[in-house]
Amino acid sequence: MAVADLEGAQDAVAFSSGMAAVSALAITLLEPGSRVLLLGPLYGGTEGLYLDILSRFGVDVVIVDEEELPEVLAERPALLYLETPTNPTLRVRDLGAVSATAKEHGVLTVVDNTFCTPYITRPLEFGADVVLHSATKYLGGHGDAIGGVAVGSAELMHQVRMEGLRHLGGVLGPLEAYLFMRGLKTLPLRMQRHCENALTIARALQENPAVEKVYYPGLPEDPGHAVASRQMNGYGGMVSIEVAGGREAARAFLDNLELFTQAVSLGDVASLATHPGTTTHQLLGPELLERHGVTPGLVRLSIGIEDPDDLLADLERALSSTAVTT
Repeated sequence: MAVADLEGAQDAVAFSSGMAAVSALAITLLEPGSRVLLLGPLYGGTEGLYLDILSRFGVDVVIVDEEELPEVLAERPALLYLETPTNPTLRVRDLGAVSATAKEHGVLTVVDNTFCTPYITRPLEFGADVVLHSATKYLGGHGDAIGGVAVGSAELMHQVRMEGLRHLGGVLGPLEAYLFMRGLKTLPLRMQRHCENALTIARALQENPAVEKVYYPGLPEDPGHAVASRQMNGYGGMVSIEVAGGREAARAFLDNLELFTQAVSLGDVASLATHPGTTTHQLLGPELLERHGVTPGLVRLSIGIEDPDDLLADLERALSSTAVTT
């Protein structure tokens, strides 16, 4: 109930992983013939579950762009699934507008709030119906526990608990539950520092010639900045960059980082870096990666709570190594 309270929800169900929460919700709500709209990009595991697994059982999965929503929602799909900011391109979705359009057509809106946490954004306040978290990330905050959470109405969460959780068996262990409760105690302090460090680093990397583009909603030039300023309490701890020179330059950059650990996770107090195209989103295929903007040179950075000057020095030194390959 702690996460339910933070999100302003009636109830919550805890799971053994974020994907266990995503899977349990899908199993509870969908049946053969159900249509699902994915407002991508999403975490690669989520898209893979819907596109590769649930589609085998007769679920009609459609990837949509925001501009298409009024038309496709009018066809009354079972649910609309989205993230904001998106993983890994950090595109910001207008939760109020999207949820209102979905409600007009009686469509359930599901929002993965892992990147923001309830400290930054509470999607239910903007009209969403269900919020999901990979608690492994910011809610735990220390990279030492795996878990997930779904929050929503008491009626829906009871259904998820009795069907999705019970039948799939993704139950959160007691030690992990303890570690997440510990993590929640420092969530506001950690998130504030994550946001501060990320903004500092995003600004600095804009000036680096080895970086073609910086994706961060806290930058005034970012296309989602206005919406983010309206619906977010801070701009988050995730920064993505387009390394000049493509995949080989990105590889050289990652291999030369010292303070940043190469890992597919995020949200730790320690800084992490990954290449989404070959890790978190590798199974999506070239066409879908291109549609989502997950390019060969894209690197996702999870900015930790270390000294920002140390982090920036590490990034700039590693970026200087890419000059050999560009």
